[in-house]
Amino acid sequence: MQLSTREIAGVLILMAVATPSVGFEGQPPSRPKNFIYFGRDRERIAEPAFLKNKAIAGAQLRYSWKELEPSRDRYALENVRKDAALLEKHGKRLFIQIQDASFSEIVPIPDYLRVESEFGGGAERKLESNDRDPSKVRFDGWVARRWDARVRDRFIKLMNAIGKALDGRIEGINLAETAIGFEDSRFHPRGFTFESYETGVKEIMTGARKAFPRSQVIQYANFMPGDSALTPEGPAHLRGIYAHAQAIGVGVGGPDILPFRKWQQSNSLPLIAARASGVIAGMAVQDGNLDDLNPSTGARVSVQDLHRYAAERLRLDYIFWGTQEPYYSEAVVPFLGTLFQQIER
Repeated sequence: MQLSTREIAGVLILMAVATPSVGFEGQPPSRPKNFIYFGRDRERIAEPAFLKNKAIAGAQLRYSWKELEPSRDRYALENVRKDAALLEKHGKRLFIQIQDASFSEIVPIPDYLRVESEFGGGAERKLESNDRDPSKVRFDGWVARRWDARVRDRFIKLMNAIGKALDGRIEGINLAETAIGFEDSRFHPRGFTFESYETGVKEIMTGARKAFPRSQVIQYANFMPGDSALTPEGPAHLRGIYAHAQAIGVGVGGPDILPFRKWQQSNSLPLIAARASGVIAGMAVQDGNLDDLNPSTGARVSVQDLHRYAAERLRLDYIFWGTQEPYYSEAVVPFLGTLFQQIER
């Protein structure tokens, strides 16, 4: 895809917008809603440290497609309803992540998709080449065949069932990240192209928006296969996803608030920072994020640093804080309690 000089300049400006200054100057504002990302540990939403912290708006929980649709057209939403009810009782809200991809040998899709021939296996192994030795490949989990219309239609049908039961009652849903590898054409699954994948992601986003007209919808859009991350042209496929999100009223964001990483700075971070007014955004502080170092100072990034960067530079509407220890107990929960006291004053 060829871009004009003006478009290339625009991309470079966006990169500069997202690059953090060393000090993260200023006081942390109150805009982002703070959620705790408990993942599959749904029992933890009963913990007193979580329930009693008034600065925490709710919990983000992860449910796999297979868990929510154990067999064809049978939807198991009891756990989601229970989790939403418990949080409602304590004045908090539920954000759900519907997982159709994994980073392990776990296949997150229903079995019928794998055995019924019309779905082409339903999911694919993610294989990536080794940067140092292109002859070697690395397995990186499983992903539903998002580019396959038949598989995609089943996923949208699942979202319709969840929306019918819970739209408006839950704070929102987020769709799993767009990054799936497949940069090397040798490893492209049957029917996969960069263009068909982008089309598939967009159609899933549109389906989610229709299924949840009242709850928030966020697409985790961090990287897209087919984008050369550090070229002047910028991430063309990823920009297509962000443009579609704005057009249909879907929020944007992604896993990992990593302000000092060059790949994030040249992909999702500038697009999130420069999104149009009215487009919501939410990002997660996941395992390893609070281990990251500021290259200018050599110091480890703090909870305060990430919150300030998320609020001021990215203008996030939601932060989903992970529970990696010792950071969660020793830094995240105390900081959020202090933040609430500052807001109250």
